[in-house]
Amino acid sequence: MDKYTGFYIDKPVGNNIFSYEDRKNKKIYVPKLISGDLEDVLVGEEIVFNEIDDGSEISSKGLKNMVNYYFQGKDIYIFDNHNHAFYFWIKSLSLNRFSKGCKLVHVDQHKDMREPENYDVEIDNIEDVFRYTNEVLNVGNFIKPALKHGVFSEVIIMDSSYSLDLDIQGEYVLDIDLDIFSKDMDYIPYDTRLAKIQNLIKSARVITVASSPFFIDQEYAIKVLKELFNYDIIEELI
Repeated sequence: MDKYTGFYIDKPVGNNIFSYEDRKNKKIYVPKLISGDLEDVLVGEEIVFNEIDDGSEISSKGLKNMVNYYFQGKDIYIFDNHNHAFYFWIKSLSLNRFSKGCKLVHVDQHKDMREPENYDVEIDNIEDVFRYTNEVLNVGNFIKPALKHGVFSEVIIMDSSYSLDLDIQGEYVLDIDLDIFSKDMDYIPYDTRLAKIQNLIKSARVITVASSPFFIDQEYAIKVLKELFNYDIIEELI
């Protein structure tokens, strides 16, 4: 049984550490993981990310559930806060969905390359990976541990018009943050971003997708998600 059964974090750890002492709300929710399809990706009612920004407390609602969308040997994990990608990478690696040491392609408005508090995690122990993902990692520091522990040999960050033009060769895991479609990224034409990511989807071994509720409206993020994984693309993948 998967560890993601739906739970609250009420201590200043993981994503709940931001502005913890100054916030009125002291807990965030981590949704349950279900098997499903794109129709199961829905906005929930729980606060999943809380932060003080410009003196105001922002309480962001995330997804009702995390969704594992599976077809023809390809796993797609859809969740709200981006640090959960680390857990799903390790889970996918343990299931031999990709080769250890392949590339990570990270498509995101942010680089997410901050240093975590520590690198103390046993990647062969999924329970410890779960602990580490939810109690140590946060939305900005989950990539370096994957590099440190050899899950990936390198990360290719696509966060600009220049990087979106890169040609990716070899085996890779694709990591998408839907905030690449936020208003701050509108200097890159929408269709350019959409087409590039759809092309990357075709050859990815595993795909992780974050809806990033603090950075993009969730209803809009889900709309973009469904456009990314449209039926034409799915048929090509199959």
